[in-house]
Amino acid sequence: MQKIKTLGELKKSAYKPQSIKEELRKNLIMKLQNKELVFEGVLGFDDTVLPDIERAILSRHNVLLLGLRGQAKTRIARLLVHLLDEYIPVVAGSELNDDPLQPLSRYAHDLIAEHGDATPIEWMHRDERYVEKLATPDVSVADLVGDVDPIKAATLKLPYSDERVIHFGLIPRAHRCIFVINELPDLQARIQVSLFNILQEGDIQIRGFKLRLPLDIQFLFTANPEDYTNRGSIITPLKDRIESQILTHYPKTIELARNITQQEARLSANQQKNIHVPDILKDLLEQISFEARESEFIDEKSGVSARLAIAGYENLLSTAERRMLINNEKSTIARVTDFWGVIPAITGKVELVYEGEQEGPYSIALHLLGEAVKKQFLTIFPHPDRSGEGGRDLYSATRMWFADGNVVNLFNDGDDKAYKKQLDEIAGLGKLVDSVKVPKEDRYLYMELALHGLSEFDVVTKSVVESKLSFRDMLADMLGDIN
Repeated sequence: MQKIKTLGELKKSAYKPQSIKEELRKNLIMKLQNKELVFEGVLGFDDTVLPDIERAILSRHNVLLLGLRGQAKTRIARLLVHLLDEYIPVVAGSELNDDPLQPLSRYAHDLIAEHGDATPIEWMHRDERYVEKLATPDVSVADLVGDVDPIKAATLKLPYSDERVIHFGLIPRAHRCIFVINELPDLQARIQVSLFNILQEGDIQIRGFKLRLPLDIQFLFTANPEDYTNRGSIITPLKDRIESQILTHYPKTIELARNITQQEARLSANQQKNIHVPDILKDLLEQISFEARESEFIDEKSGVSARLAIAGYENLLSTAERRMLINNEKSTIARVTDFWGVIPAITGKVELVYEGEQEGPYSIALHLLGEAVKKQFLTIFPHPDRSGEGGRDLYSATRMWFADGNVVNLFNDGDDKAYKKQLDEIAGLGKLVDSVKVPKEDRYLYMELALHGLSEFDVVTKSVVESKLSFRDMLADMLGDIN
């Protein structure tokens, strides 16, 4: 088809005009019948969001994706492009992507009237048929719909009454395209009103021109739930004209969240090759996000984006990489102490309520990390307060070792040899880990996790001293303070 260069050749071909909604519907039906993946890379929505979107496309609906930040709304919108035909014909030079067999603009009508079947044809790739606009308070009707252009009028020596002086906005130029408006509530109410006719009747009005352009556009809007934000809201008549409203959500399991992080994290080849991140640390990182979404210190209406775990994972590997480079090591295993490098990724991704502001973002990040450590600790080891019930206390040797006044210092940038030596000195810790049968290469990581877990359950006390973590007996620490 792409060899066709004129209107006459197009008329002789098998091409038939169709609306973009019919085009999306047709290609979706083919993918569903062929059991093909429709939204590649979108995880966790297979039974919820994606079926709703597919139903909306089959119904030829415009769509509003409603959900908190970091819930793949924009990614879903961009993937709709893959449901378009690879190429469509347009009148050459047309500003509005006119279909040669159904011309829309004055330009296309005049060109066809002049050249007839010799009218030149161009082919537009589907990647060019996606238009995205971030709604901001300064967006005007002229930006979206269009306005009279005095410079064009002067250049063409046309009166303002001639429609050729119109400069079309983003929406008319998205004719036969997917048009996405992100963060719709940020659009001023009077600007939202300008979308009424376009959504309902498919036409536009510009500066009083008696102009009817039956635009063919697939609209998709994204927004946070309007009750969750003070920035603005979607006016009711506009919501009424958007046929399908679909709610998105965060991952429901640690495993699913982990898969999303692994897919989205941007890592260098050296990081992937030389740094081993045990599965327990990946789960620990995701647990921080889950704890944040439940925390009383964090505004649940704002949400905690999946970007927290993604940025945190990148920071975790960079922290381990930096330590490895400082110590001239060729490879290393990530540690719990490396999570100190994850703190900046947490503090920038959470919106605190008043109580959280009083505590401070750094303290809240440490609190979330501590709660996550407790949860992951209990998935492997018995609860320290109930370990001795009906049998031997697995923590007794470690308790006594610390009670004798011993102290362990884990340096943030300590080399692997010193790190292992410090953990080996703690009585009972190795036997505790061996009793739960962990991967051999991760043995020291689990020993460290056990140590951090014991500090979270107040068996030992943990303090931050410059570039190290210091672990000691809580009672001995209190007596030392008294002395």
